[in-house]
Amino acid sequence: MERLFVPSPKEYSRPSSALSLNSSPFAMDKQGKEITTVGGLKFGFDSRVPIDSLRSLYLRPHYVTTTADFDVAHSTETEFHAKFVKNKDADYQSKSIYHPNDNSISYTTLSRFPPVKLLPPSERKRILVTGGAGFVGSHLVDRLMLLGHEVTVLDNFFTGSKTTVSHWVGHPNFEMIRHDVIEPFMIECDQIYHLACPASPPHYQFNAVKTIKTSFMGTLNMLGLAKRTKARFLMSSTSEVYGDPEVHPQPEDYWGHVNPIGPRACYDEGKRVAETLTYGFHRQDGVDVRVIRIFNTFGPRMNPADGRVVSNFIIQALKGEDMTVYGDGSQTRSFQYIHDLIDGLIYLMNSDETRPVNIGNGDEFTILEFAELVRDIVMKVQREDGIEPKKVNIIHSAMPTDDPQRRRPDTTRAKQTLGWQPRWTVRMGVEEMVRYYKAKMAEGSI
Repeated sequence: MERLFVPSPKEYSRPSSALSLNSSPFAMDKQGKEITTVGGLKFGFDSRVPIDSLRSLYLRPHYVTTTADFDVAHSTETEFHAKFVKNKDADYQSKSIYHPNDNSISYTTLSRFPPVKLLPPSERKRILVTGGAGFVGSHLVDRLMLLGHEVTVLDNFFTGSKTTVSHWVGHPNFEMIRHDVIEPFMIECDQIYHLACPASPPHYQFNAVKTIKTSFMGTLNMLGLAKRTKARFLMSSTSEVYGDPEVHPQPEDYWGHVNPIGPRACYDEGKRVAETLTYGFHRQDGVDVRVIRIFNTFGPRMNPADGRVVSNFIIQALKGEDMTVYGDGSQTRSFQYIHDLIDGLIYLMNSDETRPVNIGNGDEFTILEFAELVRDIVMKVQREDGIEPKKVNIIHSAMPTDDPQRRRPDTTRAKQTLGWQPRWTVRMGVEEMVRYYKAKMAEGSI
């Protein structure tokens, strides 16, 4: 049986492979410089983390191997594991074993947690992350944990998953709690990253009233907690507050062009009222607040069924299916990679900027151009892995209601006040995400 779940030595040595957990020329920023760390030392907060440490968490094999690859009866479990996991991160990966004969998985806990920075109590913060088991939240949790802080994740797992942060369960600095933010919650904390809310159209439209309640009641409860504990509060807003914009690119002082009764209004207006509530607490009660407006973001751990354009295109191309473009494909989007967003979140939280800040990538693509880019990268990855690629077709479908025609951030404020700008190219991020999804499909997780 083919080994599906661990990169071969050839893949580890190939410079272009995103699955390499060693520093490689693959991680090059927009200026052509190698990316060896993410984050930075800004506003007295050191958020620098080696990129290899992060990749070892989200690109690690879910299953180590299969019993068909090795005679378990003649070896210890440790030898069985070590046969396929040779890199420096082997001690920090799951030793789960897949049994193909009955399609079962033998789970085990990590043999050792990934190393985290040892901070003195005066520097170690107690940080609450709502929605911390989601796509963005889990990457933020990884970064904060590796930096040595105490992290509590609050999530009701409507769109999030325990598997995104399961590698931290049991760590003395980590706690995960199943809780819905529309209900009050009490804890002692220094910072609150409020990310909880379904963010993709199929999920937030599934129960529109619940989405509005999450945006309003959830934000109200977390602001009340911030007021009581005197914690700094960061609310994750969205580029959707600009609706279908009539100004391009969109600066933070643009008020937007939103349909208040359309199918997307539960999310758009929910986030707008959450911003209103946040600044109400700031002006009336002196709560220390931050608001980040997140533009289209992609990366590993995105739910492949969430209906977003990046995950849709990659999954369709990997399966050899026709790629669906809505409308004629002339509508534009800008895409940022997840590590750039996490940098922006941490910089803003620890800065003195209380105004809303756009975080996004200014590189703008038409949807049709982006579909062609994804198709080319998928074919490139398949060739490198010894698979004869199938060139899929791009087909067109009806445009969804209220789908914005243009979306690109004006990030002048982020550059001037935070010293932030995107480092990851779209092409580099897409290739890493293609390899992530390819591995997940091979192991049966997708």
